[in-house]
Amino acid sequence: MDQQLIQQCGAELYQAMVERTTVQPFTDRYSDITIEDAYHISLAMLEKRIAAGAKVIGKKIGVTSKAVQDFLNVHQPDFGYLTDDMAFSQGQEMPISEKLIQPKAEGEIAFILKKDLIGPGITNADVIAATDCVIPCFEIVDSRIEDWKIKIQDTVADNASCGLFVLGDTAISPTKVDLSTCGMVVEKNGQLLSTGAGAAALGSPVNCVAWLANTLGQFGIPLKAGEVILSGSLVPLEPVQAGDFMSVSIGGIGQASVKFV
Repeated sequence: MDQQLIQQCGAELYQAMVERTTVQPFTDRYSDITIEDAYHISLAMLEKRIAAGAKVIGKKIGVTSKAVQDFLNVHQPDFGYLTDDMAFSQGQEMPISEKLIQPKAEGEIAFILKKDLIGPGITNADVIAATDCVIPCFEIVDSRIEDWKIKIQDTVADNASCGLFVLGDTAISPTKVDLSTCGMVVEKNGQLLSTGAGAAALGSPVNCVAWLANTLGQFGIPLKAGEVILSGSLVPLEPVQAGDFMSVSIGGIGQASVKFV
């Protein structure tokens, strides 16, 4: 794809986000679109957000668990950028009816970094050493692509289907918990919805962060101290709507909850 078309696609996705509308899948329109093209489109969309006043505060890893891969029929991880206008605090109502189009919630573990991670060559031990704390998290993914009819190029272009996220109010050192075996329980409107474990995300959320650092390192992009890194869902995606309340509990780490309006 040439630069003009990449910019056009990025602007189209940004407008869809602002207007809460969807667009036809890029893979239906451009048979030759590559994953590299898609990441350039994602950056073009991000530039529009930054120009409108948003600030990058972290990154997210998507499509890491088999449950999510099977649901989306996308079978490799991707990444997107987190901005400050995506972040919500524990106890704060999340206005998905005003901000999102076709939202789905997923329980995750967030990493807060205290040191930069610059790949390639980042190991799991490097990730642990660079992490200040881990926090329970809900990511509310959204797609600007109509009916979630996405292939890997579509979700990558759409900033890895980023929507909003909320961090819990408990944080713990990554050395105090086994991030592969820790269990996750998700409830929706007071009913048990799903369970998972750290191993659901590429064997461990730590593997996910190392993958991201090494993938971005190929492009000279670091994971920076102070950034929030969402490591990928440990449970299936769950559609949500205004009025729903969800909570997630992660063994050895804590809880997060969110009320949707």
